[in-house]
Amino acid sequence: MGRGAVFLDRDGTLIEDPGYLSDPARVLLLPGAAEGLAALARAGWPLIVVSNQSGLARGLFGPAAIAAVMRRIEELLAPHYVRFLASYYCPHLPEITGPCRCRKPGTELFERAAREHGLDLARSWFVGDRLRDVEPALALGGRGLLLPGEDNAGTARPLGFLTAADLREAAGLIGAPGA
Repeated sequence: MGRGAVFLDRDGTLIEDPGYLSDPARVLLLPGAAEGLAALARAGWPLIVVSNQSGLARGLFGPAAIAAVMRRIEELLAPHYVRFLASYYCPHLPEITGPCRCRKPGTELFERAAREHGLDLARSWFVGDRLRDVEPALALGGRGLLLPGEDNAGTARPLGFLTAADLREAAGLIGAPGA
């Protein structure tokens, strides 16, 4: 049995979401993100980013832009000793590319991360600002935590998801692995 991880959405969870972000100079960490991620890292959680990036399917940017934005996020978090174990993204948009299993709430990217890094998805947390970010927890046996976003947090609790105001508060709710 592997260790759990904290799976994090990117836009609206770690950074501000201006829509189809492709310019690393526009990356802004959300309040509490660095502190929350640092607390999770100190507690021993592997941190993994999983993001839907339909801007690829729309032709708005290419994979190099996604990599550049991720590098900028890592640069901003480095002074806080935050490192991501991995990052994954879905490049699809069903209306353009057809259905896929990797677009959240699909589970393919989480299952891939588990295989590649020896993770136990049932011991993992799924954190995001939209229900689709945390819904994979239901299918994979993990725990979901919803941050403020466009979805109604009132729908999170009946599904068994926790809610938090930001990643700093989320880290306090998640605690240490095995706790």
